[in-house]
Amino acid sequence: MKQVTSADGTMIAFDRAGQGPPVILVAGATAKRADPGNSDLAERLAGRFTTYNYDRRGRGDSTDTQPYTVEREVEDIAALTAEAGGTAYIYGISSGAVLALEAARRLPTLTKLAMYEPPFIVDDSRPPRPRDYVEQLDTMVTEGRRGDAVVYFMTAAVGIPAEFAAGLREQPFFPAVEALAHTIAYDGRVMGDTMDGGPLPAEWAGFAGSTLVVDGGNTPWINAGAVALAGLLPNARHITLGGQDHNVDPDVIAPVLIDYFTA
Repeated sequence: MKQVTSADGTMIAFDRAGQGPPVILVAGATAKRADPGNSDLAERLAGRFTTYNYDRRGRGDSTDTQPYTVEREVEDIAALTAEAGGTAYIYGISSGAVLALEAARRLPTLTKLAMYEPPFIVDDSRPPRPRDYVEQLDTMVTEGRRGDAVVYFMTAAVGIPAEFAAGLREQPFFPAVEALAHTIAYDGRVMGDTMDGGPLPAEWAGFAGSTLVVDGGNTPWINAGAVALAGLLPNARHITLGGQDHNVDPDVIAPVLIDYFTA
C-alpha cells in the first residue's frame, strides 16, 4: 500500500502495479480497492499499464476530511495523477464513472476516459431516484441508522424491489457495505440530478476529451443513459458487452480497456 496527500490533507491509499502508461481506476459506491472487481482488473491491466487502484476518501485505508464536496474527490484524482508522473488515463465504473468524467472535464492531465455503466436515469424505464435522496441518507447516518441508509440505497438507487428489502440485512455483504454507509451520500452528490429521469447536463457537451462509454447487455435500463452520454460528448464511442451486468467481469472489460487505451 502507498499513500498520496490530497489538497485538503486527506491521505489517499492506493496500490500501484505494472509498467507502462498510468491508468487510474475509480470505484463505484461502497466499493474499495481490495474488492475483487477492482483488484482483479488492476492485475489484468498491469501487463500493459501502471495501474493506480485507490480507496476513495472515507473508504478502506484512505482518510476523510469534512465537509465533503465532489471537488475534493477530483482533487484526490489530481494528486494521484501527479504521483503517476503528471498525466494518466482514467477508468470508472458506476457512479465512479461519473466521478471519472467530472475529473476528466476539470483536469487536462487526464488524456483518455473510459466509463462502465454510469447509472443514469434519462427516461421512464425505471423510477427516478427520490429528490431528497441525499438528504435522507445524511439524516440516517447522522442518527446512527447506518443499516437503514444501506437499505435505502439498495432500494431507491440500485433498484432492488421493496419486497426484498427485509432480507438485505441477512446477506453476507451487508456488514461491509454498512461500514461504508457514510460514503453513500458522497456518490449521491457525484450523480447530481442524473438519476431524475431528465436529460443529462448540457454543459457536458463541452467536454471534447476522448471517451469510451461501455454498458452490459444484461442491464437494459442503463443502455439509454449510456447512449445519451455518448451522443452528448463530442468525442465519445459507445459499445455494449453482451452477457455482462453491472458487476462486469474483469476478464471481459480488461481487453476492451487495453484496446482503447493503446489505440
